[in-house]
Order: sequence, then structure tokens, then C-alpha cells
Amino acid sequence: MIGLTSQKPFEISYAREHSIFWRATEERLGNIAAFFRRLKPFHLADAPGGQAYTTADSAAMTRGKEVFAESCAACHSSKQPPPNIDAHSGEGKAWFRTAVMAPDFLENNFLSNDKRYPLTKIETNSARAFGTNAKVGHVWDNFSSLTYKELSPVDELEFFNPFDETHPIKFRPKDKNVAPGYYRTPSLVSLWSSAPFLHNNMLGIFTGDPSVAGRMNAFNDAVEKLLWPEKRLNKASIWRTQNECALHLRKEFVPKPLQGLAGKDGYINIGPIPKGAPINLIANAEPDFGQLVVLQARVAKALLKIHTQNLSSEQATDELVKTVPELIAANKCPDFVEDKGHYFGTDLPDNDKRALIEYLKTF
Repeated sequence: MIGLTSQKPFEISYAREHSIFWRATEERLGNIAAFFRRLKPFHLADAPGGQAYTTADSAAMTRGKEVFAESCAACHSSKQPPPNIDAHSGEGKAWFRTAVMAPDFLENNFLSNDKRYPLTKIETNSARAFGTNAKVGHVWDNFSSLTYKELSPVDELEFFNPFDETHPIKFRPKDKNVAPGYYRTPSLVSLWSSAPFLHNNMLGIFTGDPSVAGRMNAFNDAVEKLLWPEKRLNKASIWRTQNECALHLRKEFVPKPLQGLAGKDGYINIGPIPKGAPINLIANAEPDFGQLVVLQARVAKALLKIHTQNLSSEQATDELVKTVPELIAANKCPDFVEDKGHYFGTDLPDNDKRALIEYLKTF
């Protein structure tokens, strides 16, 4: 809302030439790489008291392996069928059914195929996938691959509309020259210890307890919500303001049409933002020049009326709600539900889900 200043790349070559700190860090990379190469999965059965959380039911474990082979392994295994076999095909599933029964299947298995998948397939919250700092000409340009920069645009997406649940938000990325909107398959190594799930850690409770018991409480909650989506918060996961609030900004950092609203202290309060407003409606705003002009005019009109007529909170909310269409149009990613997506395996019978969970604990 207050930018329009173009980013510039952080140039690795310049840092290498001019920064002793950069060079000192690079000199240590060999040691860091050696440390990472020695890391191994930490299994639940080896954790203090961990065996109490694992099953001794060999039939359930065998069925869990079969379910994993048929429903998960095509994406969540670095051990894959030969190139001439489609991992998602019937032949590919048959290959995995044999592979998972091998005693060394989990050895040196990253439990990810490390491939990118579009949001149209994954359906999890889109905000991080639409980050543009690594695109051409932006701050982390030097740190992203050419294959990332050359990705094809994702198809149109539909997002939940918290202001009108009967009309989803139709969305495509603004910048057609870059194609964010993808996530890589995450590794499931030591999955029992890494809940809450999803890339934004929003699926499942956060216990704040690093003990085995605390991690298993988080895991059990997260994995049930993963496989039984009806247990998720869904639209209740939207980040909202907990109280009426305002953006408190120096007048120099807001568009000129709004600077006249600054108080004697040189600050302007953009608000009141009503209690319950989706935080990302404002936090994700990135208007282009044309949108900025329209948005400035709408916001300035609403704020002027609020301040000059000393409107009540309810009346102020009514005025600010009128700016919602412009805010959504100017939003970089109007995807507000945090715990949705990854619905793979949700149609399995409950017994298969329970067996799969037991196998997941062994990763």
C-alpha cells in the first residue's frame, strides 16, 4: 500500500568481493555440509518411552505399508519405480507394494520425490507459494534456480470468500511473467516429531511441549485432521484481528492523498480496523499503480468520513467494508483459510487410515 519502489537483487558476486563476513561464511560451508551428511532419522521407537506409542499388531502394520504404497509413496518416497513406469499408475502402485515390504525400504529414503506440484493439485494455503522475492529482478533472484523462474503459470484458483460465502474469490497471480504457485513434496522423515503439519504448520495443535509425549499429542491431532478434514478448523483458521485496531504509520510512509489525515504528532491511524477483520486482507495487499489510485481514493473517502463525522465503531466498520472489493482486487494472495488442502487419502476407510497412521509413526 505504501511502496511502489522496485526491488533490487542481492548480488552474490558483489557480496563475495566486498564482504569479509560473506567470505567467512562460505569458508565454513564444507563443515556445515559434512554435519548435514551425518544426520539420520530419529525414530519414535528409539526415543525415551517412544515404544509405548507404537503398535505390536503386525497385521495393522502390514496394512499400513500397503496403504502407504497405494496412496502416498508415489510422492512421499525417494525410492521410485523405473523411469518407464508411472509411479501413479496401477503398475507403479504394484511396484510400491513390493518395495515397502522390503526391510530396507526406509533406509536412505528421503520420503519425498522432491517434485513441485501446483496449488490446483495440492490446495493448501497459497500465500507462501505466491511469494515473489526469488523471481527475476527481486531481492533473492541470485538464490533461485532457472527451473523455478521458468515454471508455467498455475490455472485459476478459487478461494473461500469470508465476506460472501456464496461467491468464491477467483484468483490468478498478477504477474504473468513469473509462475509461483507450486510446492515441493515435503519429506516425511521423523514425521512423528514434526507436527503441526503443512508448510505453514497450521494443521494440528501446537503444544509447545518438545517431549515425546508432547510431540505425540501434536502428531495425533495433526494426523487425524490430515486424514479426516471435517476435524479441521477450516474457515475458523482464518487469522483475524482480535480487537478493533489501527495501522499507526508516519505520514511520510503513506500515499500523499492520505497524509493530510495525520495528527499533530505526524502519525496517521488507518482505521479503525474492525474486530474480526481477516488480517491477510491488509497484510497481503500489493496494489499496482492503477489499483493504488482507486484504493487510495476509497480508503481516503472512508477515513475522512469516519474522522470528520466521528462515526461509531459500527458505522466505521460499515464504511471500511465498502473498500473490501478493492482490497481483494489488490491482494497478492486472497487465500485466507490456513489449514485446508492435501486431501489425499481422506477417502480411505477408517481402518485403513488407522493402519496408515501406525506405519507413519515408524518414519
